[in-house]
Amino acid sequence: MLRHIHIRDFAIIDEVELELAPGMTVLTGETGAGKSILLDALGLCLGDRADTGAVPEHAQRSEIHVSFDVSANPGARDWLAEQALDAEDECVLRRVIQRGGRSQSWINGRPVPLQQLDELGARLIEVHGQHAHQSLMRTEVQRATLDAFAGHDGALARVRELHAEWRRIGDEIRQLEGGQGDYQDRLELLRYQVEELDALGLDADGIRELEQEQRRLAAAGDILAACQATLAELYDEEPSAQGLLGAAQRRLEPLLDADPALQEAHDLFTSAQVQLQEGCQGLRQFADHMEMDPERLAWVESRLGELTDLARKHRVEPEALPERREALRRELEDLENAESRLAELHARREATAEAYREAAASLSESRRAAADRLAGEVGSLMRELGMPGGELLVRVAHDPDARPTSHGLDDVRFEIRTNPDQRPGPLSKVASGGELSRIGLALEVATAHIGRIPSLVFDEADAGIGGGVAEVVGRKLRELGRQHQVLCITHLPQVAAQAHHQLQVEKRVTEGRTRTGVRRLEGDARTQELARMLGGVEITENTLNHAREMLERAG
Repeated sequence: MLRHIHIRDFAIIDEVELELAPGMTVLTGETGAGKSILLDALGLCLGDRADTGAVPEHAQRSEIHVSFDVSANPGARDWLAEQALDAEDECVLRRVIQRGGRSQSWINGRPVPLQQLDELGARLIEVHGQHAHQSLMRTEVQRATLDAFAGHDGALARVRELHAEWRRIGDEIRQLEGGQGDYQDRLELLRYQVEELDALGLDADGIRELEQEQRRLAAAGDILAACQATLAELYDEEPSAQGLLGAAQRRLEPLLDADPALQEAHDLFTSAQVQLQEGCQGLRQFADHMEMDPERLAWVESRLGELTDLARKHRVEPEALPERREALRRELEDLENAESRLAELHARREATAEAYREAAASLSESRRAAADRLAGEVGSLMRELGMPGGELLVRVAHDPDARPTSHGLDDVRFEIRTNPDQRPGPLSKVASGGELSRIGLALEVATAHIGRIPSLVFDEADAGIGGGVAEVVGRKLRELGRQHQVLCITHLPQVAAQAHHQLQVEKRVTEGRTRTGVRRLEGDARTQELARMLGGVEITENTLNHAREMLERAG
């Protein structure tokens, strides 16, 4: 959910700071006051390209901060975690546009490329601009809408998985069948590499032991010197630690009867003396058996040098050479059995294709069942939205012989009729711009339960409508606000009255400069704004009463 917007020095905005709440919020104001500028600024933090002309003359840069509550947005949380950009339940985006054109972006305080803002933005907010519903004419959007409504993510994922496997097997077959020259070269290289790695005669543990031996032999002189110095300080030289502990013990012993509380310290000194003696004995034995072996060290270092060179050639760590050898051996075995491998791959591809066709048929059945439900719900909503003969037909044509795709074997198309005596036809040929906006809104309401994106922005999505239809549109947006956060720019009082919250965008001129501000409207101030939107040269008591009635009806 979008919680906070802070804009500084952007277009005609000096500084605006907004706190946003759940539910439906409308932005209203006179034409040209700067309502769309707020959405432009928000878009910059969601990955839109920057326009350097947006930096006002008096400023060197524009700066926009937005923060989101992502506690209930698993898609955004997972993406942030994958990018190591997560910061618990809050996500803060920042964008700075320099006058010279340079742009910088941050997510949770860490610099990021613009592409990452765009990827994250798609998981945070869904923007419906004045022409956004034009995308509904595309068949891929229609298919995705039906799949989202159906909620058969598992069936769709299965189809995609099998399609990817089918393509991968096909690529391997083409590589084996079409590259015989490359095949022979690869075979010879693999044989040489496997023989070279076999000559190592070491496993991963053996390599680690060799590295440990090198460290021990290289440090043998330092180790022996440290042992001798330690023994001298603790045991051999005067005063030694051993002697000092013994003296302390003897000094306390005659006094134990006088004060038994000294017993604990006396016992600890006794224990320390025993442990020190045992430690020194062990260290002496270790030093006595410690040998300097320059020849062995030279051999070990030479051997490790060979391993390092070989590891660098294979672009792995030395410890991974045995694993690399096994991987190359498996590839060699596969190539040496290319003929049988090809037969196996052809059989696997056919089996995968059959499994794909079954999964695609199951997906198609789910789509057809969902198509009837979606058509019924959207048709009912269309009629509520002032299209009395409105009907949506969702066509799902399944072709089992079609070439596999990642989305199945269906051709999904939306057709509508807007009047009872009209033949159904494609959206692009039947629906007007206003009708397309209402159909898009009906689809949003019908699919609201999916809850993929928690925040929805509508930039004058109610354009081209009015009267009673506008009130219904407002109610539907309010209904969306129960399950999503809805932010809507509108000029219609019927829509504005339905909002849970209202913000007024105002333009003012101070010292010869035009500036935009935003204020939250409540009580009489909201009634006054609705009355202004209702029209008329003067706001009369009748207009104010009408505005109050609209707010009361909305609840």
